[in-house]
Amino acid sequence: MGSLKAVLKHPDDFYPLLKLKMAAKKAEKQIPAEPHWGFCYSMLHKVSRSFALVIQQLNPELRDAVCIFYLVLRALDTVEDDTSIDAEIKVPILIAFHQHIYDRDWHFACGTKEYKVLMDQFHHVSAAFLELKKGYQEAIEDITLRMGAGMAKFICKEVETIDDYDEYCHYVAGLVGLGLSKLFHASGTEKLFPDSISNSMGLFLQKTNIIRDYLEDINEIPKSRMFWPREIWSKYVNKLEELKYEENSEKAVQCLNDMVTNALIHIEDCLKYMSELRDPAIFKFCAIPQIMAIGTLALCYNNIEVFRGVVKMRRGLTAKVIDRTKTMADVYRAFYDFSSILKAKVNMNDPNAKTTITRIEAAQKICKDSGTLSNRRSYIVDSEPSYSPALIALIFIILAILYAYLHANRTNKFKVTL
Repeated sequence: MGSLKAVLKHPDDFYPLLKLKMAAKKAEKQIPAEPHWGFCYSMLHKVSRSFALVIQQLNPELRDAVCIFYLVLRALDTVEDDTSIDAEIKVPILIAFHQHIYDRDWHFACGTKEYKVLMDQFHHVSAAFLELKKGYQEAIEDITLRMGAGMAKFICKEVETIDDYDEYCHYVAGLVGLGLSKLFHASGTEKLFPDSISNSMGLFLQKTNIIRDYLEDINEIPKSRMFWPREIWSKYVNKLEELKYEENSEKAVQCLNDMVTNALIHIEDCLKYMSELRDPAIFKFCAIPQIMAIGTLALCYNNIEVFRGVVKMRRGLTAKVIDRTKTMADVYRAFYDFSSILKAKVNMNDPNAKTTITRIEAAQKICKDSGTLSNRRSYIVDSEPSYSPALIALIFIILAILYAYLHANRTNKFKVTL
């Protein structure tokens, strides 16, 4: 019902959602027959459906390498995230994880749901990893080694300063940017990007996630693990958990806006990185998450709901981003639109308002200077065309009848075959 209401409110979401659904079905049918590769791609769809869709567009060799890279780091992250594991057990596993990926028999029980399955059957990932070309293996091993060591460091260290925050985000996400740049280069399709802008690609995504996931992380059982730096939140409250209490709503929003403003500093590097990509599939693979990040920041900014529940872009808007993102012009247009939404929410009484506006306008200048903003399809809701809710409802009814008819036909054919 929630999805129907969203489409009725945003009728332009309908066609992109339909295309996304069809693409997801197609991707699921492309899962390899080999057991270890079948497991890897099936698991990829379970732990990240959006990522799985974008990765399918890469050339097969690079697609396999990125799939394994993602699953290896997801497994490493599962170990780090499991707060039920004592530090004396967790730290050695994180530090040695780059060696475990070569061991077809290694596994470790941790995590929940699909992540537990990934860890229990990690031998499938190792088997697939060992079939990759040497250049891909070396890049994945190097990043896993560095990331595991960084995660281990922050198991025993709090994020106190903004420098700590940047360092932590470098270990858990900036290194992903560096690793992907290495994989792209190893495939022969892209130049090797400087570490600094590759790092920013990861930091922009990670900081967005850390901001959005405040409530989930602070309520983590058996104990919370938070990465908002004390240097920022201590300006507003005495304890980080106090941000979720209603009596601190004003201070909580100011702290949130401070965090968002910090993330905006990476936009220039991200736009530069994407503008220099040459392969269309790699470009789309990189661009869609970045647009999702600026869209999420626009949604989170000045939004007390970050401290009350889940705040994320509606699925129809996500489908729209995936459908529309094809060229760098599309990226400039999306960044301009979402930064405009964010800018419109800035209250000049906010302690960081001037800095926020300065960083938004710097990003918008890059977008304007590209000369691509004219005749764009806007992401700003007010500019969307509207259609009759009755018409959209009728379309849904027709599709439901068609689906039921096709399903009944398939069932009848199955019975006849039997």
